[in-house]
Amino acid sequence: MAEKDGQEQTEDATEKKLTQAREKGQVVRSKELATTLVLTASGAAFLAFGDALARALVTNMTRLFQLKREEVFSPDALLEIVSVSVKPLFWPLFGIMIVGFFAGIIGNILMGGMVFSGESIRPKASKMSPKAGLKRMMGPQAMVELIKSIAKVAVVVTIALLVLKVQFLQIMEFSLQPLHISIIQSLNFLTDIFIWLCASLIIIVAIDVPYQYWKHAKELRMTKQEVKDEMKDVNGNPQLKSKIRQMQMEVSQRRMMGDVPDADVIITNPTHYSVALKYEKTGNAAPKVVAKGVDQVAFRIREMAKEHKVPILESAALTRAIYHTTEIDDPIPEGLFTAVAQILAYVYQLEQFKQRKGNRPKPLPKIIDIPDDLKY
Repeated sequence: MAEKDGQEQTEDATEKKLTQAREKGQVVRSKELATTLVLTASGAAFLAFGDALARALVTNMTRLFQLKREEVFSPDALLEIVSVSVKPLFWPLFGIMIVGFFAGIIGNILMGGMVFSGESIRPKASKMSPKAGLKRMMGPQAMVELIKSIAKVAVVVTIALLVLKVQFLQIMEFSLQPLHISIIQSLNFLTDIFIWLCASLIIIVAIDVPYQYWKHAKELRMTKQEVKDEMKDVNGNPQLKSKIRQMQMEVSQRRMMGDVPDADVIITNPTHYSVALKYEKTGNAAPKVVAKGVDQVAFRIREMAKEHKVPILESAALTRAIYHTTEIDDPIPEGLFTAVAQILAYVYQLEQFKQRKGNRPKPLPKIIDIPDDLKY
């Protein structure tokens, strides 16, 4: 198991790591797949162009074996004969080469896709180091490549021997056949070798392709620390983000506490929740929440209200309803207008009474009606 900084690379590569590897040209490839595809496509093209190739060969061989004496000793005549002989062979051979060329391209991009990267061809000191080169030559990957090469040679030799054994007598009879028949039988013989060779190489490909996917994934594995570091780079340091959120909350709470002295009333439930309301008597705006909190924050709101002589009233259901439905600086829901109006009217009458401008207000009802959809 490969290790980095003493940690095992046990984690699958992340999307970012895979993208970076692709940009560097590190994608999964199978040379065996490309080779087999080239051979198979070339064999198919050989079958497709075989008739034309056979006819051209028969014509050329017949012509070359019937050279006249004056043609043999005439360079111009020989050049013309060769030129005429090559033309019929050109297009069949060109077709086979074109098919093989495109098959090679497809075989390379079939796994890993098409990648253009200058990183893979950029000179690196590690690639020129004799020690690193020796390590690569003696490493496990080199052993795998050696085993694959031996397997391919063994397959080719075995197929060739089997075909020779099966068709030995037929091959020996080639010289006894007319020229055109010998050429056709030779091409058929080569076709048989191609077919058996491709069929056997498919077995190697079936083993090599999954192995290349596994090897590529293994090479890109990451340590747990690398995954954590990448998550920090992508999403930010969790500790730093938590600290920033905490500071933002503290700033928000300080601003909120600064609005408590300007509130018209503080409603509590009475200990866990506190909500500070402000009502602008001019205009048609609804009362809005200037501060709210639970537990410790609720306690600080009440203490701040006492310090600045802001009325504090208990109404558990109304406090919970406002707390859960209204954000700071937002107006209260329309469904709570009536309930809040009772609170504000009581506060106003209480202030008038304290200033000896009115009678003592009637106590608030212990239960204030709250719409069912706003109850919490």
